[in-house]
Amino acid sequence: MKDLHNILTEISQLTTTIETDYPELYRSLDENPLTLPVSKHPHMDKKVMTEYLESLKQILDHYVVEEKIKNNRL
Repeated sequence: MKDLHNILTEISQLTTTIETDYPELYRSLDENPLTLPVSKHPHMDKKVMTEYLESLKQILDHYVVEEKIKNNRL
């Protein structure tokens, strides 16, 4: 099982990849309800950060699939 440091590193790397390779997606991450904590002072533990990482992966995967579909229609 990953420790918190590894999870945070992976989040940072994934976010950098999104920012570099998918800037249009990166701009919308701040407004995405899946990536925003519900409370003003959320408890950031390993579980929460793992869920956040998984949500980022899902958002990116969904975006890539949608872009492929969109490009195939053109």
